[in-house]
Amino acid sequence: MKAVHSDALVFFGATGDLAYKKIFPSLQAMLKRGNLNVPVIGVAKAGWNLDQLKARAKDSLEKHGGLDAAAFEKLSGLLHYVDGDYNDPATFQAIKKALGSAKQPAHYLAIPPSLFGTVVEQLAKAGCAGKGARVIVEKPFGRDQASAEELNQILLQTFDEKHIFRIDHYLGKKPVHNMLFFRFANAMLEPIWNRYNVESFQITMAEDFGVQGRGSFYDQVGTIRDVIQNHLFQVMAHLAMEPPVRTDSESIRDEKVKVLKAIPPLLAKNLVRGQFHGYQQEPGVAPGSQVETFAALKLEIDSWRWRGVPFYIRAGKCLPVTCTEVVVRLRQPPTMYHGYDLKPNYYRLRISPDISFGICMNTISVDNERVSQPVEITGRRYPNAEEMDAYERVLGDAMAGDSTLFAREDYVEEAWRIVDPVLKAGTPVFEYDPKTWGPAQVERVTPPGGWANPVITP
Repeated sequence: MKAVHSDALVFFGATGDLAYKKIFPSLQAMLKRGNLNVPVIGVAKAGWNLDQLKARAKDSLEKHGGLDAAAFEKLSGLLHYVDGDYNDPATFQAIKKALGSAKQPAHYLAIPPSLFGTVVEQLAKAGCAGKGARVIVEKPFGRDQASAEELNQILLQTFDEKHIFRIDHYLGKKPVHNMLFFRFANAMLEPIWNRYNVESFQITMAEDFGVQGRGSFYDQVGTIRDVIQNHLFQVMAHLAMEPPVRTDSESIRDEKVKVLKAIPPLLAKNLVRGQFHGYQQEPGVAPGSQVETFAALKLEIDSWRWRGVPFYIRAGKCLPVTCTEVVVRLRQPPTMYHGYDLKPNYYRLRISPDISFGICMNTISVDNERVSQPVEITGRRYPNAEEMDAYERVLGDAMAGDSTLFAREDYVEEAWRIVDPVLKAGTPVFEYDPKTWGPAQVERVTPPGGWANPVITP
């Protein structure tokens, strides 16, 4: 049965940075595609009025989304604003009044997780969280397994699991979203996508910039919590999951949870953490901080398909390039070409900045027929301005009641289970120079044949 579309969007944190950079542009894009025609009620404690919120939205679009005058006029007509304290019941009575006849609102909590409980409790008391209501919550969803379980309990006291949408905007990116289609709608991968043919997986998320003035936030999180435990685990699950029996959201999410359940907790010997030189001078960073800005780790999936195939994941800031990609290195075939120094075959799946798929094969060198030369054949394209942004996709899907791109309760708790012990163990943090691939100690967690460092070509 098709889910009922939300008949209003209540947007907590409407005056914040996320709203300014991502949400207002996404709302305009949704409206232009015909996917937004319900009231949008911004909520914040800023001492603002509706005209100030509209001015903020217009400035947001001019800076980040590209202002479309006609679309903005329609968006302005949908906007409402409630200014008030989240601890004050009067704020939520004002929200209920603004909702009017809406019966299935979506409440989007773009606020710190510490406020989730307060807001959800107040929504329930004010009668704004009825049978058809939904709640959309931003990451980070907890900072460890215990806090994630506590947050889940808070949400489940008011909302059914099917009405809880835990955002991981990375799943809204088109190449990540399409990864399952690529795997299961084509015959070329399935015959070799197993432990008999695959030697290792590498997942790299590199950024060539630092914390960009967000030191106080980043120093409470670190690389593992910020992007590995959520974004990159989702990519890993897409690569490793079995084909779902159906394409509905629960069948797909069932298979992703099975991947995480098959992963033993991360061991300290299989993790290297790093911190770029100069991080501790960033505003908001604590003196002597031991928060990582780089992490490389090795995981095993104890399943029939993947037992014995290591999954290597690394992510970091102030690295040589900005790029996210997967390299699937294949096992060497039995061969009669001894002494040719054959290089491993591999698949390369790049998620950003371009979207590409490459296959590396051995060929005979042009200069010497007894020398092998690896050649990568690559298909590449760049996203265009008309493509759906990640936040536009996930907000639209949540309002439509499609849970496919959202983390379920058991998935979140399993992901934390994997990294929890090593986060609490306080493993050492090694310094590295900006524009390098992490600390020298990363050699301890290195795939067979070495890391395949992304190369960005014009």
